[in-house]
Amino acid sequence: MTFRLAYRFGCLLLGWLHLLARSSAAKDVEILVLRHQLSVLERGRPKPAFSLGDRAAITALVRLLTKRQRLNLKLLVTPRTVLRWHAMLVARKWTYPHRGPGRPAKPEALRALMLRLARENDGWGYRRIHGELLNLAWKVVASTIWEILQRAGVDPAPQRADHSWAKFLTAQAQGILAVDVFYVDTVFLRRLFVLFFVEHGSRRVHIAGVTRNVTAQWATQQARNLLMSLDDVRNAGIRYLIRDNAGYFTECFDAVFSAVGARVVPILPGVPRMNAITERWVGSCRREATDRVLITGERHLHLVVEEYADHHNEHRPHRSLGQHCPGDVGAPEPPAVDSPSRVIRRDRLGGLIHEYAQVA
Repeated sequence: MTFRLAYRFGCLLLGWLHLLARSSAAKDVEILVLRHQLSVLERGRPKPAFSLGDRAAITALVRLLTKRQRLNLKLLVTPRTVLRWHAMLVARKWTYPHRGPGRPAKPEALRALMLRLARENDGWGYRRIHGELLNLAWKVVASTIWEILQRAGVDPAPQRADHSWAKFLTAQAQGILAVDVFYVDTVFLRRLFVLFFVEHGSRRVHIAGVTRNVTAQWATQQARNLLMSLDDVRNAGIRYLIRDNAGYFTECFDAVFSAVGARVVPILPGVPRMNAITERWVGSCRREATDRVLITGERHLHLVVEEYADHHNEHRPHRSLGQHCPGDVGAPEPPAVDSPSRVIRRDRLGGLIHEYAQVA
């Protein structure tokens, strides 16, 4: 027992003398390595698990020691494993991302622009889009555009072209005039008819006349009166007239508009949506005016629909016109109001309709 104790003290003394011969830097590095290994063991796992940060820290510290010092150091892993970790760190630093064969992917902004051009221009093929991108300083080949459109599920231009009636109305709105007739029953149970016209481009309504019996001669005369009341510029801009197939819209009625260069387009039987603009105005006029007033006769009805048409043309906002009224189409935006100001109200049709305006 005494011999073994003396042997142990002798070993410790020799180790102490060996440490005195070593530099303080080497001893500090060894202490840091041992402390880091203790922190790994204290994580509570049965088997020590080194993370990427642990491997990097131990590898960096061990590389500061000599080969003999590394062999004498008590590590949880072998020195060969530490060297392998260092090689992995070097490879990770100098390894570039692997790119597959073929051309590099185009920027997402360019792909989005291609799809936008195809979506907003249904008649453009990939060749037309290629030319437009060149004008925008995007250097890309036509075959790449074709491939991107195909992957996005965009059909070729002939299949994407929209030839619907709604597309036609939108494209030709500035030159379309629509006509229709609606009826109102008076308080004495007499039915009166109102003939009116609507300009598609501006949504402006023209009341042509009110009568008890709509005849071909009366409708033709009202069409002549309308064209005489319009200026020459607006007459020249009429390219299409949309009407239904009622018996009072005869060849004489069509000839009035053909004389100013307009083409008459009758709607299909049973398809009132082909004249949807006039149908929408009839609904608005009924809800906001005629259904809320007891009509006594032709003169009374004419005054009511004329008053409502004036309100529709000069004040009522329209979503299709950007919440502007037909009379303000093309006018500059009003200045923004920074602080609340006085707002006055104007009554129409005995207070059924209210109009509001800012006081200067």
